Amino acid sequence: MDRLKAMQTFVRIVEANSFSKAAETLNLQRASLTSTLQNLEAFLGTRLLQRSTRRLSLTPDGAEYFEKCTQILAAIEEIESSFRDHSQKGPKGKLRIDMPGAVGRHVVLPRIAEFYDAYPELELVLSLTDRLVDMTQEGVDCALRAGSLQDSSLVGRQIGSMQFVTCASPSYLKRYGTPRTIDELQHHRMVTHCSGRTGRAFDWDFQVEGTVVKVEMTSVVSVNDADAHVTCGLQGLGLIQPARYQVREYLDSGDLVEVFSQWLPVPMPVSLLYPQNRRNVAKLRLFADWVEEIFRQHVDFNQPK
Repeated sequence: MDRLKAMQTFVRIVEANSFSKAAETLNLQRASLTSTLQNLEAFLGTRLLQRSTRRLSLTPDGAEYFEKCTQILAAIEEIESSFRDHSQKGPKGKLRIDMPGAVGRHVVLPRIAEFYDAYPELELVLSLTDRLVDMTQEGVDCALRAGSLQDSSLVGRQIGSMQFVTCASPSYLKRYGTPRTIDELQHHRMVTHCSGRTGRAFDWDFQVEGTVVKVEMTSVVSVNDADAHVTCGLQGLGLIQPARYQVREYLDSGDLVEVFSQWLPVPMPVSLLYPQNRRNVAKLRLFADWVEEIFRQHVDFNQPK
């Protein structure tokens, strides 16, 4: 039995909490994983997993073995990466990254060739989605997230602060007038942007003399996609409050007009998340440093000038 392969298989089964999902990420047959686990349990002389029709659960021995396996596998990957770096061959293997669709399309993907040119032996597997991805079950190495962090089992590293803007198309402002005060918003229409993960509408807020003021407006259409939100605004359906990076070109061209430039919406933190046991993986550190630098250089992810 290849004990290293058995460790890798066992860890992937536990992380995915499913033989079938683990088999997909490892490109193996489910029967092969079952056989590997049975042989591993026989070799160790103990049961590692309790299997039922609905879920998997670790036995006490399985939990201890899993913790030690993750430490060993991370150490092996770190050692191998250090030798590849020393020989100037660079890191190898797959790196699975999940990020919000709009952030990926507008910020990361336009520069992704730079990362590939620097590390051509890496295979990037990019997922652009606004749904809540289970990183361990789906084999994701790291994820970009906007907003407050919920999962305490993940390591979070803030890499930027997303700035927002309140704006509308010239056609909307011509038809309904330009609001001059926040109170006037009660007479205006908005396009509601809902979270693709939770379905909840994002609040409209403004920073007024150190106080956060939230407002409610009449909604004419609701969308759960950031780019669709902007599209509705461009068509004059209502006021919108998108991330500034999404609409900078439209503000520059005049297709959208900023209102309330003196009262900006509350910024949102952008973080890179990864599982605890991936903290020291060289290829992940390289990507984290690279993407943090991209956000650091981007004017719309820092404090407004």
